[in-house]
Amino acid sequence: MTGFVLLSGLGHAMVVAAGLLVYVMFTRIDHQRRHPSAALAWVLGIVAFPYVALPLFLLVGSRKFARPLRRSHRPGDAPASRNAAVGEGPPWATRLLAGMDLAPAVRNAHVHFHEDGPEALQALLALIESAQHSLDVCTFVFGHDAVGERVAQALALCAQRGVATRLLLDAVGSWRTPAAVVRHLRRQGVQVRRFMPMLHNPMRGRTNLRNHRKVAVADGARLWSGGRNLASEYFMDRPGMPAWLDLSFDVEGPLAALAQAQFRADWRAATGRVRFTRHLPPPRHALVGPPGGALAQWVPSGPDQPDDTVYALLLTAAFHAQRRIVAITPYFVPDEALLDAWCIACRRGVQVHLIVPARSNHRLADWARERALRQLAAAGAQVWLAPGMVHAKAVVIDDSMALTGSLNLDARSLFLNYESMTAFYEREQVQWLSGWCARQIAAAQPHHARQPSWLRDIAEGVVRAVGFQL
Repeated sequence: MTGFVLLSGLGHAMVVAAGLLVYVMFTRIDHQRRHPSAALAWVLGIVAFPYVALPLFLLVGSRKFARPLRRSHRPGDAPASRNAAVGEGPPWATRLLAGMDLAPAVRNAHVHFHEDGPEALQALLALIESAQHSLDVCTFVFGHDAVGERVAQALALCAQRGVATRLLLDAVGSWRTPAAVVRHLRRQGVQVRRFMPMLHNPMRGRTNLRNHRKVAVADGARLWSGGRNLASEYFMDRPGMPAWLDLSFDVEGPLAALAQAQFRADWRAATGRVRFTRHLPPPRHALVGPPGGALAQWVPSGPDQPDDTVYALLLTAAFHAQRRIVAITPYFVPDEALLDAWCIACRRGVQVHLIVPARSNHRLADWARERALRQLAAAGAQVWLAPGMVHAKAVVIDDSMALTGSLNLDARSLFLNYESMTAFYEREQVQWLSGWCARQIAAAQPHHARQPSWLRDIAEGVVRAVGFQL
């Protein structure tokens, strides 16, 4: 009996050792850089529960599929980022993004922001109606409600006109979308795919990596994007339920061609049957916009990028900001490096303003953010609590750059999800977003940091430890 126990203990130890070896091989050999809290969680899980954690890691553990496309150079040569197409915009931002192989900023004929939900919905429906050759729509949530029905009707009419119409739904975000709705759209001629179905080849994707991008592109020339999913709460008031505060925009110009190229790559990868590859940008002639047009840059982030692009941009911006950093986000659970960078910015005299909802739709995220909010406030930042649910995502750096799109300031959006942001460099767009943030601050209440009880402090720490997966 003693020998059996020792053998069982030895066997368990061998399974743990094998599990840790597999973890090291996958993360190091396959270039899978990961957040320290996630790495610690996986290691502890493999040690404590190897028979569960190891198969789970093999199924969902990877977070990057793309490989760097860096140009090799000999000592003495100029860095690759200097040889890349840097384009216009703040040099610190455009050189960084060029060094990560992203397409340069482009000039666009028209940019319009939607702070009003009904206006945003009308802009989306107008874009769908304007499509003549192709229409590509991607969303995380496709609601089974009034907005979802109106969008579905518009897509069906578009397909019936002979327009090649495609709809990409995230399989988890839109799991409540009835199969009957999808079947009806397909009967009307709309091509519909669910991104990364729950059951798929685990070697071709991970269920844990979701497509959170929100885009609609007509004819590769007109773009609608931002933070809004296609459901009622993002656009309109309902009885007893006011619409969420959100933000979207439409663009006419070559930025739409870049978004279309992104959509095509996501469409190919959606089923999990195609090996993930980085999308190729449109030909250079398709990126020529009107002289003096609005300057904007497409900034994708996620497993299809070898770098954490938006995260790197936010970190760099924190150290280049001279006067202010203004951010609005529904969830604020950053990693320690980004939080420290913002605290350092505060201490060197940069005004940091953060706007979050007083209470979001995810209670655990509200608990997980408290430590970060206290740390920011202690460094001198001003944190503002909006009265209703905030779903908008925007960051303004001085008067030189403003970001908006689908990415939340939490670890899941920064490191796991497929996301897309647009960087605006033109003074008119930066000032508009800055003024919009100022209006949200005027309607908000200041956050007063309080020292938590020891029990709440422990609870916040536990929630934050799993915050990477929220």
